[in-house]
Amino acid sequence: MGLSKGARVAQQMLGDCGIDDPTEIPIELIVSGRGATLRYEPLKNSDGRIVFGEKKSIISVNSNLLFEGRRRFATAHELGHYEMHRDSFEVHNENESTLSWFDDKVNRSKKGIQEAEANQFASELLMPSKVFLEECSSYRFSPDLVRHLSDRFQTSRTSTVFKYMELGSHPICVFYCFNNKLRYWKKSDEFKNFIVDRINLSPPEDSVAAEYFNEGKIYSKSQSKQQIWKSTWFDLKEWEDDMNYNFYEYCIVTPRHNTVISVVWEEM
Repeated sequence: MGLSKGARVAQQMLGDCGIDDPTEIPIELIVSGRGATLRYEPLKNSDGRIVFGEKKSIISVNSNLLFEGRRRFATAHELGHYEMHRDSFEVHNENESTLSWFDDKVNRSKKGIQEAEANQFASELLMPSKVFLEECSSYRFSPDLVRHLSDRFQTSRTSTVFKYMELGSHPICVFYCFNNKLRYWKKSDEFKNFIVDRINLSPPEDSVAAEYFNEGKIYSKSQSKQQIWKSTWFDLKEWEDDMNYNFYEYCIVTPRHNTVISVVWEEM
């Protein structure tokens, strides 16, 4: 699969700047070096904003963001707009929707291709594919690996999972639930199991996601890898036996937004 436009632009920019590992340079310096002004300030209902001017462009990132990974991604996303979309709009605000990783056709029609490209740019800028592959190629997929990669690249667990989905050696499937309803799902190209359509329905009763919405259950790090049945999320043919499969679910829970990212995979 070829690189997306956003990833290509990020790679080109990193090369032009002579940056091999962006974690070694504050992202504020990268933004400044590209000619934009970055400032942190309280933003209402927005993670980030960019204002394009004839001589000066200002990137604002919400100073109330609680997590460094989210702050860095919002900054990188806005820098992506700066590098690719200067002629597309004068003022642009980011929120939970525009920063969403679930780039389905409906969302793309609402948000425009620019948001997907800015996400691609941010992902490649913060987690360069070559470095990312070197970091995870020797490990089996697990919640511990996600946490390790997230800490290594100073990124959110969510953006790390989606980068792994793109590049990792083990197929995974991701389900996004909001307010106890499944909104979207996405999977690795190599993930071959048929997904039962639950869009706009509650997550399966025997899923880890349902445990959170129904009971407020959030597992500790040591217990975050929970075994489930194949039939929990996927179609089980009449000749198949649930006992013959080893499926697991790891949930990234954000109580503040009442969202759950369920990462599901099979171990042979």
